[in-house]
Amino acid sequence: MAEEFAEQTEYIDKIIHVNRVAKVVKGGRRFSFSALVVVGNRAGRIGIGLGKANEVPEAIRKAIDKAKKSLQTIALAGTTIPHSVIGHYGAGRVMLKPAARGTGIIAGGPVRAVMEAAGVADVLTKSLGTNNPHNVVKATVEGLVQLRSKREIAQARGKQREAIWV
Repeated sequence: MAEEFAEQTEYIDKIIHVNRVAKVVKGGRRFSFSALVVVGNRAGRIGIGLGKANEVPEAIRKAIDKAKKSLQTIALAGTTIPHSVIGHYGAGRVMLKPAARGTGIIAGGPVRAVMEAAGVADVLTKSLGTNNPHNVVKATVEGLVQLRSKREIAQARGKQREAIWV
């Protein structure tokens, strides 16, 4: 029971976008809500989820549950990312560049939330293309998943890490 509770408190969640949608029926409009949420442990584990319900709190709860089921591990290099990358999803493109210690998170709303949840403290980003939060968040996560650490690159090339040290 204590382990289960520790697992629950380990992750932080950030609400990125809540959308109200209307369905027109005979008696008028029926409103429902969708919530986009990012969940992370600030140490390289991150997941995104989309929840839909008739009430906002229920939509957020569903989104958090889906995000926890879709957790992915990303490579970090201290407080920043190992190398530059561009993440693509639909019309959304997000450029991510490593930054010097103390720079902070230079990013807009949806990308900033993803970076904070992932545990990246110093990064330069630029959102290219769409500003739809769904596609921007998915492009950001896609870019983070593409990252490879120096150890992974060395193993793939069959070399010592010191041989490819830059």
